Amino acid sequence: MPLTLKESREFLQDFEFNKLFVQKLGWDNPSSHKTVSLEIEGETYSRKAIAQLNGVVVYEIIADSGNIPNSAERLTIYREIVQISAENLLIFIDENRTKCLWYWVKREGTKLYPRDHVYVKREPCDLLLSKVTALKVDLEELETLSVIDVAQRLQAGLDVERVTKKFFEEFKQQHVEFLSVIRGIDKETDRRWYTSVLLNRLMFVYFLQRKGFIDSGKMLYLQDKLAESKQRGTDLFYSQFLKTLFFDGFAKPLDLREEGVKELIGDVKYLNGGLFLEHPIEQNYPNIAIPDAAFEKIFNLFAAYSWNLDDTVGGKENEINPAVLGYIFEKYINQKAFGAYYTRPEITEYLCERTINKLILDRVNQATTSRHFETITELLTNLDANLCHRLLEDILPNLTLLDPACGSGAFLVAAMKTLIYIYSKVFGTSKFLSDHYLNNYLKKIEKEHTSLNYYIKKRIISDNLYGVDIMPEAVEIAKLRLFLALVSAAHDVSELEPLPNIDFNIMAGNSLIGLIRVDETGFDAVQPTTKGKGKKKDSEPVALQGNLLQPLVASNYQKILAEKNASVDLYKKHAFQSGEQAAGSQESRLLLLRTNIEQLNRKSQAQLNQLLLDEFIQRLGIKYEQVQLAGKPKKRVLIIDDIAELQPFHWGYHFDRILERGGFDAIITNPPWEIFKPNAREFFVQHNELAKKSKMDIKTFEKEQNKILQNPEIAETWLKYLSEFPHVSAYYRSAEQYKNQISIVNGKKSGTDINFYKLFLEQCFNLLRPNGECGIIIPSGVYTDLGTKQLREMLFVQTEIDALFGLSNERFIFEGVDHRFKFCLLTFEKGKSTESFQAAFRINPREAIRVDKLDTFLNNQDECIEISVNLIRRLSPDSLSVMEFKNEGDIRIAEKMLQFPLLGEQIEGKWNREHPGFVNG
Repeated sequence: MPLTLKESREFLQDFEFNKLFVQKLGWDNPSSHKTVSLEIEGETYSRKAIAQLNGVVVYEIIADSGNIPNSAERLTIYREIVQISAENLLIFIDENRTKCLWYWVKREGTKLYPRDHVYVKREPCDLLLSKVTALKVDLEELETLSVIDVAQRLQAGLDVERVTKKFFEEFKQQHVEFLSVIRGIDKETDRRWYTSVLLNRLMFVYFLQRKGFIDSGKMLYLQDKLAESKQRGTDLFYSQFLKTLFFDGFAKPLDLREEGVKELIGDVKYLNGGLFLEHPIEQNYPNIAIPDAAFEKIFNLFAAYSWNLDDTVGGKENEINPAVLGYIFEKYINQKAFGAYYTRPEITEYLCERTINKLILDRVNQATTSRHFETITELLTNLDANLCHRLLEDILPNLTLLDPACGSGAFLVAAMKTLIYIYSKVFGTSKFLSDHYLNNYLKKIEKEHTSLNYYIKKRIISDNLYGVDIMPEAVEIAKLRLFLALVSAAHDVSELEPLPNIDFNIMAGNSLIGLIRVDETGFDAVQPTTKGKGKKKDSEPVALQGNLLQPLVASNYQKILAEKNASVDLYKKHAFQSGEQAAGSQESRLLLLRTNIEQLNRKSQAQLNQLLLDEFIQRLGIKYEQVQLAGKPKKRVLIIDDIAELQPFHWGYHFDRILERGGFDAIITNPPWEIFKPNAREFFVQHNELAKKSKMDIKTFEKEQNKILQNPEIAETWLKYLSEFPHVSAYYRSAEQYKNQISIVNGKKSGTDINFYKLFLEQCFNLLRPNGECGIIIPSGVYTDLGTKQLREMLFVQTEIDALFGLSNERFIFEGVDHRFKFCLLTFEKGKSTESFQAAFRINPREAIRVDKLDTFLNNQDECIEISVNLIRRLSPDSLSVMEFKNEGDIRIAEKMLQFPLLGEQIEGKWNREHPGFVNG
């Protein structure tokens, strides 16, 4: 019988790797268990085969010194072993068998790309287990598997993340059908949004039921409850059961649920987290109705797949896990009209590791004078008590990682994975150190939290991750993905704790418009108002029971900030303090604190918007321009509703303490790439219902616009849409925070088009602290176009560029983007200047990177060349354009051209013919 996931985890945690491979994964025992000595550069190692399959061998390797070898030594050992086993997996183990490093090498011709994973005994092992599971073989496969097949399994587990498109296509169809049967919501945009809200909740519940976490382990909980509902009457499942499950079950503690709730929904654990609170659409449309048949179809689709919360890489074609769901969310939510596209995990993980690992290494190296660590692997294999202290007390809890265009959360999830790996190694090592403080620290955590893995993920989500996006639907999905990742850490319902409310970390709003710094005097002078369409008057923030929060008279900005921050601090504190206290149960405490914070935020938003309105009118002199069908626009004074329409996000209020410290530690993002201007496609996305009613499509509208605009309803909507742009464009052109958007080249203004990627790049710079790290994906125009000269000057003078990778989309790294489009991955550190930086370019269509080679390219130092900023200034003094050099030879040619201008004129034509991707500055 195959072993259970629990037994596999125990083998891994006990370092019984032979049993793991042979009994769980279906590999064979090796022909010989003999231990062989291997001498490398004066150090002796013991090598022992522990499993093999059709020519692929797994070896355990232990050094006589007891230490795990460094990266150079590991590669030398691999070169020795590959002589006897061409395909292999090496597991380096320390002398006490408490720490190991799994090591596999990817080969591309003569080039080698090592992949490693550090694991410490008894640490949470889900991440490594998910990789190992891809190596499983079934009995019926043994006769047909070749050495190449097994090697590909190694690659699938240790190198490539698999996603599926099949479920996405079926889910997309069901989304359309479900949308069409909802009643009680007038606007189609709201119906579409609510369809996503409801399906998100149902998928989350479906994961829980397949995990056995609902109503004493009922695996078909939703289907059974639908059948029960049908017996009570027709089409009651949504109105009676689901709303009760969401709002009285998951969203309310047991002691606050009404009588009869348990009889209807069964044994359901309180989860909190905001996912099951009443949604604004549900508040605005109290008479929503959905037929039972719609849920039957959805559950039939779900039932056709295997739902696995353990996020296993590989797996069967019909397996749905959070990684696959993340792909679906990214594809579904990212609308091309807004220039947002699905970002592949190879890119998200590369940028997260490049920025986060560098941050951690820099902080450790600054605090440690005796040692200097070059890589994160070197640090994690050499942890001692002092390093564990510093990481757990200071470095890890205080990291602030932001995605200001977070979409459905791809970068947030990748950042979490990066931190889980590091947290797990530190906790795992701490268990085996004879350190009084660390031992007590771990005992306290293990006493209060059943699952250490759950605790680690909850800490990261609560303490480290921040995101903002203008699309509320995307923000909800980002939260859901993080919640799924958290719940996946629990292996028993008893390990589930209330989900952290991340409404104060992951927020909806316009990242580009809002106050980065708040004028306290101006804020206090503004009279709070509750006027606005459909707005209810908020009650004052409550005085919480049991002196949980000493009530403040929130009459001025500093007091409002103090109360908001005190509530958030207490919220995070009590999210980790289970059980009954003087102030009530944990669930009741969290509910009261969350309510207090939300009331304060709503109360402050109107005053902050008024300050922003004053900036538009008084400081920048901007007016609202009402576009007319003929003639000049009519100008009028901006009003507060105009500002509210922009959905401003006030960084200085929501993240005041982070900005007081100088800004975020790292920003990792893929912002929209579109130009900010009226766009028929965007208009149709926003007004799809009107388009359907008028029986028009984009092409017809563009071709026969004058005729179509004879329709008064279409004309009014179109003119209102056009009027949304002029005052915002004026803000982007004149606001102090965007002073590098327009360049002067040869005495003329250049780059007057407003492009989102340029705005986001400068906003990232504004929000970073000194020595903060940024990883961003943007069009290649940032290093070539005349209009981005001022941004390049900012990067060269005020940041230290780490690396620049220029790529062509010829092989569709970004689906839905034109194959000729060129983009780049840029990483830099704020607060220094750049003398030179690493770069690699694959712009020529003939050399474009394939998707399956992307990871290799990004991690291949041999591809990189060193480009000097001094050379850039000499080659293109007016534009500062970065030339797309292929190799060091190109750089030497460019230097020769500068030394000998006449020779340069002769070379230039030939050079440009032979270097189609070369950009002449």
